[in-house]
Amino acid sequence: MRALLARVDAVLVQAVIAAALSFAHLHDIASAAGQDGWKAWAYPVSVDLLLVAAWRRLRTSDEKAAGWCWFVIALGASLGANVATAGLLDLNHVPAWLRILVAGWPAVAFLGGTLLAHSVAVPAEAPDAVEDQEVPTAIEDQEDAPDPAPALPPPPIPEPTPAPPAVSVPAALVEHARKVATEHHTRTGTAIDTPTLRARLGVSLPIADAIAAQL
Repeated sequence: MRALLARVDAVLVQAVIAAALSFAHLHDIASAAGQDGWKAWAYPVSVDLLLVAAWRRLRTSDEKAAGWCWFVIALGASLGANVATAGLLDLNHVPAWLRILVAGWPAVAFLGGTLLAHSVAVPAEAPDAVEDQEVPTAIEDQEDAPDPAPALPPPPIPEPTPAPPAVSVPAALVEHARKVATEHHTRTGTAIDTPTLRARLGVSLPIADAIAAQL
């Protein structure tokens, strides 16, 4: 427990020192670029808030591209101020490009904070989430499956239709029918059909069918 408190205390001390120094450097850069008064104090707050928002997105979302992008931008602004105030930049003669960057930083920070805070983030899934899910077994699936429908009896086989009784045709009528059929073939060039034969002979349909079968 004491070792843990010692590590936590060391981290907190380092964080307070880094935040204080970075805060002061950003204030000095903003003041040197013409942003004096309360505006110079607002710049380091803006950078630190963007860092916190980007770090929170990296810790709580699977989509880390936006988080890393804005984290690098905020970290670059903080490191740039630290390096610039280390004697590499004359704060009494700030170049124009730095004034432009300082003047445009509030809009950049507002855009980054809005995108990080209000965009939909996909939450990171716990690694044990998949393991905790119960996998149904084949036996459970078979037990839960509904009973199969009962087999239907085969359809009844229709009884064969009895054949009509044979029709007795006199031989003389058959001979007359042959003459009629021959005469029809000679005149039309085609064999006589049953309806025509029936009409010519004046007999019933069963007798006409029986005569046609014998021709």
